Amino acid sequence: MSATLLGSIVRTSVPQAALRRFLALDSVVTTGNGLAYVAFSAPLERLLGVGQGLLFGLGVLLVVYGAAVGLLASRPQPPGLAVKAVIETNYAWAALSLVALAVWFTPTVAGAVWIPVQALTVGGFALLQQLALRSVAE
Repeated sequence: MSATLLGSIVRTSVPQAALRRFLALDSVVTTGNGLAYVAFSAPLERLLGVGQGLLFGLGVLLVVYGAAVGLLASRPQPPGLAVKAVIETNYAWAALSLVALAVWFTPTVAGAVWIPVQALTVGGFALLQQLALRSVAE
């Protein structure tokens, strides 16, 4: 996607609405992913080739983080500093996921596909949130 296309996606007559929507979508996806990691850490270990304990711990972290992002999305005007923290955390998660894949993990084929896909998804959320925050500030 080009920057122009992404910019047009986040431009609305009510920029706060776009920002809140992207935060809410991030919250739903993150919390759902975390719940899956917690509830299905054993079968996901076999499927992805990532340790059950790590998946469970990441799942708990993701549920808490997703809830916090959801709380932020529920605010009529989410504070810019908190939104920037979400954006930076999402970029860091995406980068660390790819580093972990290259350096630490020896995943299955499914894991080798899943890890970059979820990293790109989280990075995409960060980009959309960053563009929406910029629209709010204009």
